[in-house]
Amino acid sequence: MAHLPVNHPARPFLRVLAGAVGLYVLVFGIVGLLETWGQSFFERGDTWVLGLKTNPAFSVLSIVAGLVIVGGAIYGRNLDHIINLYGGAVFLVAGLAMMTVLHFDLNVLNFSLSNCVVSFIIGLVLLHAGLYGKSGSPEQAEAEERLRRGALRPEQREQVVREENPLSDRDESARPA
Repeated sequence: MAHLPVNHPARPFLRVLAGAVGLYVLVFGIVGLLETWGQSFFERGDTWVLGLKTNPAFSVLSIVAGLVIVGGAIYGRNLDHIINLYGGAVFLVAGLAMMTVLHFDLNVLNFSLSNCVVSFIIGLVLLHAGLYGKSGSPEQAEAEERLRRGALRPEQREQVVREENPLSDRDESARPA
């Protein structure tokens, strides 16, 4: 299993940063929806808001994404960790997918190259916040740090994994190679 630090010192800053990114996405969506009100849902017009092209579909999608990201940042408790990890991946994949269809009729969200770049930046910020945003008890943080440094013996490592994830009762030796 990959090492994801628990209670990293940068966690509060990254949580605020992810919240700010979510707030930008939310404000962009709201302003974009107000600017594109009355257009067809998948309009491919020339409407620019906060430096990005938009249409009603992209604005509504941005409002939903912004609410989810801001909600996760406010709530915390590892929900933000999961939202940021998956949200970062979604923004990266969306930016790449929209870059491939920029000049075709499949560009239903009215993306431009600047939208793709901003999507990549948002995705990287969220992914970074997700990777360092895991929280846990001080005991879990200490066990994770000892595991990372290799200070645990294999049988101790299994105990730490079971304590962190009680659903993983499978025997390590029974796993296929």
